[in-house]
Amino acid sequence: MTRSTGPDDDPHTIARDLAGAVDSLTALWSLAAQGAALRLSPHQLRALRILEAAPGLNLTALAQRMDIGPPTASRLCDRLEAAGLLEREAHPHRRREVRLRPSAHGRRVLAEVAELRTRALASAMAAMAPGDRAAMRRGLVAFLLAGEAAPRSAPE
Repeated sequence: MTRSTGPDDDPHTIARDLAGAVDSLTALWSLAAQGAALRLSPHQLRALRILEAAPGLNLTALAQRMDIGPPTASRLCDRLEAAGLLEREAHPHRRREVRLRPSAHGRRVLAEVAELRTRALASAMAAMAPGDRAAMRRGLVAFLLAGEAAPRSAPE
């Protein structure tokens, strides 16, 4: 259901205006990550973050969550393992299945990237008026809750 009270509240118009802010945030997010001692690609960071949130996934599950093919996920994991960021272990009950998890080094890199990103966001938000920061927080919380409640469908 779309609730709009006027032209300044039209969800489509706001979404179009928000796209520029999302682009700016994405650039800030990526730039902050590149300040880490070990620079990783966005795909590598995403894979590690997924595995940090769900350690023990197999390669197929990781590929599905990343929306990439298993061969691509396999090569990605090979590179992460070679860099000492990923560990593979045999599944205790399925001998052909391998579980994936970030190594201790991988978790440290993720923590460093998270801290750099937090600092970059805090710096940008420090330039905002306190009321604007509070409004942004309320809006983002509402956005996240609405996104969780909305049915998932492919974009048109």
